[in-house]
Amino acid sequence: MRRISLFSSVLLSVVMYGHALAADGLIQRQSPYSVDQTVARFVERAEDKGLTIFATVDHAAGAQTAGLSLRPTTVVIFGNPKGGTPFMQCAQTVGIDLPLKALIYRDANGQVWLSYNDPDYIAKRHDVDDCAAVAPITKALAGLAEATVARGDD
Repeated sequence: MRRISLFSSVLLSVVMYGHALAADGLIQRQSPYSVDQTVARFVERAEDKGLTIFATVDHAAGAQTAGLSLRPTTVVIFGNPKGGTPFMQCAQTVGIDLPLKALIYRDANGQVWLSYNDPDYIAKRHDVDDCAAVAPITKALAGLAEATVARGDD
């Protein structure tokens, strides 16, 4: 009976919040778009918000060059010194986690996901839970993720 309750709770969480259980510190949002479309939407919306796109890394293409296969998997590296610098002023070691990254991939079931590191998790990792920079970064990332996966706004 307990397993059913736990499963029901997880399922309800996925349905209500659009994310599934992930590795510690990751926030995941389901995307109704392909990986390529989700990447393009993310980049466009990030740039519209004044963020710099430093790089995109196509892991599937990299795997192909090694003669291996991998489902579509792309990392977008992005950021803005106005947000990142205050976070690093709380602890310079935060710099190892910056610039921020978004992972966009298709899982074994065909579902596309947008994942990113939870700023609260990064703050805890660097022992700066009270850093004032975390709340605005958290809010901005949540808005960016929501705008990326929103339906029908093209």
